[in-house]
Amino acid sequence: MLSVAIGGYLAAGLLSEGAAHSALLAPARSLLLPGKTSPGHHQIELASGSCHGKPFAGRDGLQEACVRCHGAELKAANDTHPLAKFTDPRNADRLEKLDATLCVTCHVEHRPQITLAMGVTLAQDFCFHCHADIAKDRPSHEGMAFDTCNSAGCHKYHDNRALYEDFLAKHLDGPALKAGGKLRARGLKEFMEIKAPLAQGDLEGASAIHQDWLQTAHAQAGVNCSGCHKSAQSDARQSCAECHQQEDQGFRAGKHGMRLAAGLTPMTPGMARRAMRAQARHAELGCTSCHAAHRFDTRRAATEACLGCHDDAHSKAFPASKHAASWLTCASCHMPRVEFRDEDLGVRRTLVQHNQSETLSPVEKMIRPVCLECHGLGFSIDALAGKPVQSLDMVRNRIANRERSGK
Repeated sequence: MLSVAIGGYLAAGLLSEGAAHSALLAPARSLLLPGKTSPGHHQIELASGSCHGKPFAGRDGLQEACVRCHGAELKAANDTHPLAKFTDPRNADRLEKLDATLCVTCHVEHRPQITLAMGVTLAQDFCFHCHADIAKDRPSHEGMAFDTCNSAGCHKYHDNRALYEDFLAKHLDGPALKAGGKLRARGLKEFMEIKAPLAQGDLEGASAIHQDWLQTAHAQAGVNCSGCHKSAQSDARQSCAECHQQEDQGFRAGKHGMRLAAGLTPMTPGMARRAMRAQARHAELGCTSCHAAHRFDTRRAATEACLGCHDDAHSKAFPASKHAASWLTCASCHMPRVEFRDEDLGVRRTLVQHNQSETLSPVEKMIRPVCLECHGLGFSIDALAGKPVQSLDMVRNRIANRERSGK
């Protein structure tokens, strides 16, 4: 009877629909995991429906799940290895070497012993399968090892937006530091008029909460208490999302909010695989985790909130960095201001991108929306790669060779 009960419990954890967040079934799902989940997915590993859909759906089910979460991003990135390239009959021979029509060919979950950066589970020289003769077209690549294609700051399998040859050629001679470089400002005035800051007299006699609210853009735009507190059961994030849809969408797509998107409990720093401050271990992440309720101080959210949780060497070094001395913040680079189109208002607005992966995975994605605002392309590529990269010199030589040959 005990075996039957245990079997039933495990089966419930595997098959139950809409109950991935259940505290009762979570241990069952944990026991059924075949191995450690990759850093990109470990937060949602107990919501098996996020990746597996219906049980036993096979590789096609996994592919559908991959595209559901990552398809739009790949489309926006102008994926350099799109599905259409490998369904073309002219490339049929390539599929014999590498079935690039399926994400799981390269990204296999629960295999920590072979999982590399970006969740890749192929040997690092996998580019060799299709590009063994690259030196014929690119003599500059003669003798280069195939296990460095993806790690040398030159190529990315899916996203080369900052590494295309024509883009490199356009930015060959950018300075290390641009004179007058600055990041774009938020576009609030594109859709609402912000009044002048409140005078000190307006705060006299107000409660602490009221004072916090009076100093916000919410108060100045006429958003009062009932705008957010519609009932005693109002959920803070849902209230925020009613007006800040783009920000909420980005938040749920990034690591801070992906558990909420999967129907799980909010993430806490204690779930992270990076070093986090012990005192923040059990703090549930939501809008008010960084934007303290009632004041919604964006300056605090841009650095202090980050350092209140993150305790890794990179984070701890920031306050003494040149970026910090230049009045930049953590969010300046990791959550940059980007342009969104507001379909309801029919305008384009500059808003903060709350999806950290949008500019961090891979790090070269940061070059266009962030680095080039203040730095030249060569400096940016070298800095992100952590070493000198030859790509700009190679492009410069190719241009010179074409000019000499008259082509």
